[in-house]
Amino acid sequence: MKILAIIPARGGSKGVPKKNIKLLGKMPLIEYSINAAKASSKITAIVVSTDDAEIAIAAEVCGCKPPFVRPSELAQDDTASIEVVRHAIAFYESQGVFFEAICLLQPTTPFRAKGFIDEAIQKFIASGADSLVSVLPIPHEYNPHWAFEERETGLLKIATGESHIISRRQELPKAYHRDGSVYLTKIEVAKSGSFYGNSIAFIESNAACYVNIDTMQDWEKAARMVDQFKG
Repeated sequence: MKILAIIPARGGSKGVPKKNIKLLGKMPLIEYSINAAKASSKITAIVVSTDDAEIAIAAEVCGCKPPFVRPSELAQDDTASIEVVRHAIAFYESQGVFFEAICLLQPTTPFRAKGFIDEAIQKFIASGADSLVSVLPIPHEYNPHWAFEERETGLLKIATGESHIISRRQELPKAYHRDGSVYLTKIEVAKSGSFYGNSIAFIESNAACYVNIDTMQDWEKAARMVDQFKG
């Protein structure tokens, strides 16, 4: 399967200014995801999608020079990641280069266990699903079957829509949250505007690798973890 790894890295970070090129340990943040993609034996090509000249230079130093500049209208706070992916796909197809799937690697989740991307790709291909996401288990106390939503009346309802709450922890179905490490999507599904399609496979990540950098507190957590993961 021909797979395009897309690393989205816009320049307008607010929670951690210039985080994509900020040094985490001895490397800029973006280099962790570039190195992870380069270590994969199953990724066909890698592209860094950025609107920022400094990020483009950092990516080039890492051996991944961006072949295009992302338009500013696709680098806003509210820009959906799928639109960034569709732009990258359209660029390559305009050059006569076609892929069967994309692998989105977010720089904000820099640490991935060795071989994890290839394991995810293997599972994705074997599943035949439209997509695959990496996940972590949700602790039972946060299980959606034990969560509530506020009604318009100001009263609560069970978030899953059930009329009666599951009383015993042992009866709760397993639930997961996306950890942001790996998204795999068939190309036609992504081009239609979805990361997921009609069938979603999953792979469980190593919780010891997990950090998703959005705030300075997240950055400080990542800095404490960095010696375990050299990229």
